[in-house]
Amino acid sequence: MDRRRVFGVLAVVVLVTLGGCSGAISDSATTPGTTDSPTGTPGPTTEATTTSTAGPNGTLSVHFLNVGQGGSTLVVGPTNETMLVDTGDWSDDGEDVIAYLESHDFDRIDYLVSTHADADHIGGHAAVIDYVETEGDGVGAVYDPGIASSSQTYQDYLDAVERHDVTLYEARAGDRIPFEGVDASVLAPPADYIANGDRNENSLVLHLEFGASSFLLQGDGETASERYLVDEYGTELAATALSASHHGSESSSGSEFLDAADPRVAVVSSAYDSQYGHPDESVLERFAARSIPTYWTATHGNVRMTSNGTALTVATQRDAPTDPLALRDGAPVEPGTDDEVQVRTVVHVDGGTSDPATTGEPMTTTEPATAELTTAEAAALSVVEIHADAAGDDNENLNDEYLVFENTDDRSLDLGGWTVADEAGHTYTFPAGFSLDAGARVTLYTGAGADTATSLYWGAGSAVWNNGGDTVVVRTEDGSEVLREAYE
Repeated sequence: MDRRRVFGVLAVVVLVTLGGCSGAISDSATTPGTTDSPTGTPGPTTEATTTSTAGPNGTLSVHFLNVGQGGSTLVVGPTNETMLVDTGDWSDDGEDVIAYLESHDFDRIDYLVSTHADADHIGGHAAVIDYVETEGDGVGAVYDPGIASSSQTYQDYLDAVERHDVTLYEARAGDRIPFEGVDASVLAPPADYIANGDRNENSLVLHLEFGASSFLLQGDGETASERYLVDEYGTELAATALSASHHGSESSSGSEFLDAADPRVAVVSSAYDSQYGHPDESVLERFAARSIPTYWTATHGNVRMTSNGTALTVATQRDAPTDPLALRDGAPVEPGTDDEVQVRTVVHVDGGTSDPATTGEPMTTTEPATAELTTAEAAALSVVEIHADAAGDDNENLNDEYLVFENTDDRSLDLGGWTVADEAGHTYTFPAGFSLDAGARVTLYTGAGADTATSLYWGAGSAVWNNGGDTVVVRTEDGSEVLREAYE
């Protein structure tokens, strides 16, 4: 059954007023959806999208924001489309999320996803919608599992949707969000809600695939949600990175679920002094039993994972323990801390991690050490021109924004899998097998085109390099930084 639909916002507001916190949004409160919203952002589809698993161009970057006792995840696709999954707690009113968007120059949210209507997940929705609609390029569309709440926070969220005429879709299992270059599947809730319509158990669950890598984002799903996921998908749940459900509560991240998902790395989003005891010790024990490195926003701060399709480069604001049973040994990081993230490790999709020489901690690895090679490469590659200010409108003249790199060594330099990034984390990955001859130069254009030996194309949908100053960062495939060039 095709569950695509557009909410009739005024009808929903009336339903919230009359129906209380447990009333699901019914068919009578909706209008049949289309695949295109008035803003140009397509709605959820049930058709499969084609995503290459063999070296996709660009990168997928997933930012787990430190918002205290709440959840918020920003996803940036290979063409710079953005998906914001939740916006933190009502007590913050979106301030930390907006500050993050502002500091990283994200002025549009193509897809705003509400995992469920709890105030610690949609707390900043109204403020974020108001911000990007009045100060930026707006919200493309909102996706919601369709179970209402009687809270003022939920009412404010719907009011903001109505105020700015943003299309609101009800999404269910089997839908796909048309995130360009990424297979973004909705795994839950099912067409018929489970657990008597409980909001947590019917959280919207996303599975994002990019190349051979994947991310599983669960919202607050607990025992019933995880049972449904295991029964419905089994080992298809497999994910490179897992966002631990319900902030690491005891009733989530169960053994059968973890066995099916088999994550290489996990992230927990909760407050350091969580009144609920999140993350629960039993969850951390289950992670430890499976040797899952775990990042906690309370001690690592913002966590950014960038995938090139075969490996995740993990960067955090603070260096803290990732042994699940030692998480609480880390010092707390206050939400809103504006420290830049630093690369800590690289997680390979096919198993193992490699040390980019930034933590000093021993790492297991499935690849040979690269320290000597990195030293030579750092001296060999240079950026000889940064043309950030394109003629006219930067976003309409993307190929007049470019970088020129030169191999200053007397040997060929294999750049396949290396990445180029700016301060905001927008990232390009050199194609597999691409090499730069001794003394040769290559120009990396921001826009689209056919790659050659001397010209490469990022394929970004908007300008990347700030005219007023930015930093070019180049890393090897294992995450080792070999070049950092700032300009003003």
